[in-house]
Amino acid sequence: MILQSLAGLPAFLVYFCTGLLAIVAYLFVYTRITPHNEFQLIRDNEPAAAIALGLSLLGFVAPLVSAIAHSANVLDCMIWAIIALIVQIIVLFLVRVPVPNLSARIAAGELAPAIWLGLSSLAAGLLNAASMIY
Repeated sequence: MILQSLAGLPAFLVYFCTGLLAIVAYLFVYTRITPHNEFQLIRDNEPAAAIALGLSLLGFVAPLVSAIAHSANVLDCMIWAIIALIVQIIVLFLVRVPVPNLSARIAAGELAPAIWLGLSSLAAGLLNAASMIY
């Protein structure tokens, strides 16, 4: 019985590690595109940066979860992870339209722009995840 339960362990490990790699890649790309240095701001105890980046990460992980659950194989999963990353980058640029100097305001510790960016990223990620059900 235990061996039957563990039969899926290799597939679990492949998808789990693929998901972790996708998350690392997302954080690498996303933090290079934003004008502010999220990790330095977080190290400096700036809640606005943590809120914006954390919710953005959730906005990426939601469709990644959907891709893992619905993909035909690991390559298919990675293709949809890349699409999720692209969607998050588009959201980053779109939310800057109505909020001038979004990055500077987040770097200055303003919470409202951070929450706007983070929740917009999360909303887009949830829509993205729902759209990946095929």
